Amino acid sequence: MDDRGGSFVAVRRISHAPCNSSSAEIVAGSTAWLGRGLSCVCAQRRENDPRPSFDLTLTQEECLQWIQSRVDVPYDSSIPEHQDALMALWDTAFPEEKLHDLISEQWKEMGWQGKDPSTDFRGGGFISLENLLFFARNFPKSFQNLLRKQEGDRSVWEYPFAVAGVNITFMLIQMLDLEAVKPRTLVGATFLKFLAENESAFDLLYCITFKLMDHQWLAMRASYMDFNTVMKSTRRQLEKELLLEDITRLEDVPSYRLLSK
Repeated sequence: MDDRGGSFVAVRRISHAPCNSSSAEIVAGSTAWLGRGLSCVCAQRRENDPRPSFDLTLTQEECLQWIQSRVDVPYDSSIPEHQDALMALWDTAFPEEKLHDLISEQWKEMGWQGKDPSTDFRGGGFISLENLLFFARNFPKSFQNLLRKQEGDRSVWEYPFAVAGVNITFMLIQMLDLEAVKPRTLVGATFLKFLAENESAFDLLYCITFKLMDHQWLAMRASYMDFNTVMKSTRRQLEKELLLEDITRLEDVPSYRLLSK
């Protein structure tokens, strides 16, 4: 799914990052401050591109390359590591129920479209599975509430949990401009500062976004066909919060308070 709407499903490891946790240095040039406590970035317009790009510190460049390497990994059901991650997702989501096989009708209980989740990862990549697994392990209460639709006045036609999660990964990649050589948006440049301080920043932002999306869903009393509208609203709110004053880490983002461990 992209900003222009379209079909519901827009589908797209965790290793140690080369990003260190040292403070980003200040670069010279015409500056745009990204909030108190954060260094400035230099915005430059590239030839034949109406959008500015932002010069990065060496640490931020390394972080961008690292997160791009994660984005570029496709899900491959023949790789044992990917199989293990998928099995771990099931075990974390449904600890009381044994999964009979990696290809099983049981997956529909989690909100996959069919009995083989790998078809929904197509175009979304392994990082979308990593995001779901990070969410399940680090915020189990919120994960279970969303998986089982336990909060709020729910619609008769709800969004499928797992497929929505893959859409959120894809939306964040687009919003943060992670496939560009350098970020061309202020929100993308801001995110790299968070990533330089916390190698799990993308996964954490994913959790915040998923919970915010569900919060918007309930507030809008949305149904299945409203999913694209809810995603657009979620993106606008997230961009606004990331650029607020005094946001020096993702835990300061207002919507982080929606999460429960």
